Amino acid sequence: MSDDSQARPGRIDCVLVAAGKFHDIDFARLELLKLLSEDERIRVRVFEDYSNLEAIRKAAFLVTYTCDVIPSLDEQEALRAWVAGGGRWYALHGTASILRFLDNGLVDSPALAPHLMETLGSQFIAHPPIGPYRVEVAKPQHPLVAGIEPFEVVDELYLSDIHAQLEVLLDTEFEGEGTGFARSTWQRARHPVLYLRPIGQGSVLYLTLGHCRGHYDMQPFMDYWPEKQTCAWDLPVFYELLRRGISWGKAAKDQ
Repeated sequence: MSDDSQARPGRIDCVLVAAGKFHDIDFARLELLKLLSEDERIRVRVFEDYSNLEAIRKAAFLVTYTCDVIPSLDEQEALRAWVAGGGRWYALHGTASILRFLDNGLVDSPALAPHLMETLGSQFIAHPPIGPYRVEVAKPQHPLVAGIEPFEVVDELYLSDIHAQLEVLLDTEFEGEGTGFARSTWQRARHPVLYLRPIGQGSVLYLTLGHCRGHYDMQPFMDYWPEKQTCAWDLPVFYELLRRGISWGKAAKDQ
């Protein structure tokens, strides 16, 4: 019997971490799984944190949609080593967030996990009230954004501290107030929306868009959030960026 294994496409292992606070994680998890299922080679294991390092080490790529989910220091070091060894990490929205509520009602973003934030390349600090803003293409020739036109989106505009040299692919300009956050006043500057952060033989791809919230996601502060929010998830261009990020991630298999 002839061995046709070389002619068959190989399996691609992926880990999806989807968990956290104040977001409709169920919605985001389902949408991402649907996108990942578009390639039958991709086999996905889903977790709520980073503790299954064995699964992550075996994966070709990692996708994360979290808010205030912080790996332990050992897990942070293992994640950095995995990326440096050739892993690809597609980090979405609140992956780089740490949220602490102060006695005065403001939200602080303390530097409690510098190793993680250096790996990711940035740490979320604040955002203005959800509203429309324009996303520009910073590197139009890059394959991840080639053919993408500038677009308007209603979403959280991430204001972040930068902790590494980034290759910014999409960005936006902002000056104003991050209302409700401890660090509220921001001078006019450009802020990354999509960027690459290379580490060793691997890389992190970070997309800050993608806020979503359902009716029951602000507990214990509110029993019922009145308006469901899907923000960039309403835009075809967002799904195009998600698909391109997944294609980028699974290409780690061919390195």
